[in-house]
Amino acid sequence: MSRPYLLHLLTPEKHVSPFDVNMACDAGWHSVTPYTGVQLDDVPALVQDAIFSRGPKGVRRTGLYIGGRDISLALDMLAAARAAMVPPFEVSVFADPSGAFTTAAALVASVERQLARVHGCALQGLRVMVFGGTGPVGVAASVLAARAGAEVCLVGHKGREHPLETARLCRQRYAVELEAADGSSDARKRELLARADIIFATATAGVQVLSAAQLASATDLKVAGDLNAVPPLGIEGIECHDDGEPLTAVPGAVGIGALAVGNLKYQVQHRLLSDMLEAQSPLYVDFQRAFATAQDYVAKP
Repeated sequence: MSRPYLLHLLTPEKHVSPFDVNMACDAGWHSVTPYTGVQLDDVPALVQDAIFSRGPKGVRRTGLYIGGRDISLALDMLAAARAAMVPPFEVSVFADPSGAFTTAAALVASVERQLARVHGCALQGLRVMVFGGTGPVGVAASVLAARAGAEVCLVGHKGREHPLETARLCRQRYAVELEAADGSSDARKRELLARADIIFATATAGVQVLSAAQLASATDLKVAGDLNAVPPLGIEGIECHDDGEPLTAVPGAVGIGALAVGNLKYQVQHRLLSDMLEAQSPLYVDFQRAFATAQDYVAKP
């Protein structure tokens, strides 16, 4: 009898995500064991308990998944897990706190696809305004866009202080330069939108961050992506299933809705969980690897 595929799911939160458990089982993992309230210092011992208990052959049928809500902590846990490996006792590790890494990867890759399809260009040199950019998905998407050569601005709905601090932390942690702006009033939003080539709406579900009238100020806009699937949607005029639909408010621009991004996010997460099962050598999955996987998907005809 062959040994089962065992996934150990670590989170610093009170509960693990049922979404992640479902995804792992659907990808082929036979058992998913949750570990809650896990702190960074707990990771090495948990990892070594997992790798030494099955032998060099069984270890290939073992994996680790890191959840939570804090993307920096998740990356620190990923690094701690990797440092705790003792080859040939080494397993794959996938970090995706609150699905932020796979969602951000799907958003940015979806925008890249529409830029190439509609406008024949890439993110390099374009101006990206991120509304709700201080949350996990917003930060990860901003870093990915900046690394792709875009000029990224985090827009705060209560002033500039919070996005400015987030930009400072991103400079220290991810070596990218992000701008910060105050989007707390209609006038300030319109001023920022007049400079936008790309819009990411990654704010709290059920909150409209941009009306159609405000969006009309974005005369240079090429693509807008909205991750809010709970009415009212984040950007008025973009429906959940839109995937490159023309925006009435801005001629020439197209919109991407939350469920279109979500479909790609699902495929990326499923693919990476499946890759862990089949890998001949251990995989260490962060948001950059998730982005590369999303780019592979959107490149398919």
